[in-house]
Amino acid sequence: QVQLVESGGGLVQPGGSLRLSCLASRNMFRFYTTMGWSRQAPGKQRELVARLRSGGSTNYADSVKGRFTISRDNAKNTVYLQMNSLKPEDTTVYYCNINGVGTSYWGQGTRVTVSS
Repeated sequence: QVQLVESGGGLVQPGGSLRLSCLASRNMFRFYTTMGWSRQAPGKQRELVARLRSGGSTNYADSVKGRFTISRDNAKNTVYLQMNSLKPEDTTVYYCNINGVGTSYWGQGTRVTVSS
């Protein structure tokens, strides 16, 4: 079993930045197929924000392209989401996800609030 713990959420003004972190309880990075960040606003479906494939390619939701960047640190068992130029519509809970062959793990979420 792998546990994922997100951190880094909080309150930020529009135009500001935050970096979310997702710490895995053990090294998944040799086995993962994809890792990513999703978000879910109340009453809406969960939306994939950013995804990193094992080969190194990335893809982003259109709404965050050019503003968000996903990355990983193998030595720290950590996935990051750097969020710049934040907008009020980015306000919601963000979830980390790591997929291996036949397995999928999710964190408990970290809340981001963009407000003046």
